[in-house]
Amino acid sequence: MTEPKLLLKRDSAVLTLVLNRPNKLNAIDNELAASLLEALDTAAADSSIRVIRIAGSGRAFCAGRDVSEAPTDRDLELVQAVAKSIVGNPKPVVAAVHGWTVGAGLEWMLNADIVYACDDTKFKLPEASIGVFVTGGLVATLPAAIGLTRAKALMLLGDEISARQAADWGLVYRVLPKEEMDAVTMEACQRLTELKPQVAMQFKRVLNMFGLEGFDKAINEETNVQRILGRSAASPST
Repeated sequence: MTEPKLLLKRDSAVLTLVLNRPNKLNAIDNELAASLLEALDTAAADSSIRVIRIAGSGRAFCAGRDVSEAPTDRDLELVQAVAKSIVGNPKPVVAAVHGWTVGAGLEWMLNADIVYACDDTKFKLPEASIGVFVTGGLVATLPAAIGLTRAKALMLLGDEISARQAADWGLVYRVLPKEEMDAVTMEACQRLTELKPQVAMQFKRVLNMFGLEGFDKAINEETNVQRILGRSAASPST
């Protein structure tokens, strides 16, 4: 029997969603993205869930979109829908990342409200080098996290950065030894469950309103550019 590509684990009021394609470094295909979207939207409507935690199985958090098949419009729609669901979710979302956190995986990570990284985490945005554009509202979330100058360099040069450098730049909240990740992130999630739901929701909503005021516009423009570049790549050269 094939294991599901998304694992759901419930611990009291905390729902943990685990990307589960370990043999593919949790690369995103339509099934994984659709499962994550459904779980996020279901959790948003479930009053017994106070906090959502997102993690990855195996050696990586997420290696980005699965490029073993040609991308389709549906791939793009699902990746963008997950990003909007994380940012717009009324529940606090905590990301616990490790290993390779690349491309759309990094983008989804930045959609979360609080990010913890293992000390073995490696971050990279290879999109420009392979001729595609970013997703997940990254053109809004990355400059908000680390500043415009660093965001431009990371996107255009595609350099790999370490967990420590990511923390120094403000890309993640804390860096932890791998053996402490589960306990520390669960303790943070439990503390978040103690907040009144309306208080947590309003903090998240208002902080995003001002800190990510261009997020929806960013999603729309990323989608437009993805399609423009896709058509350009499909056209014969002249």
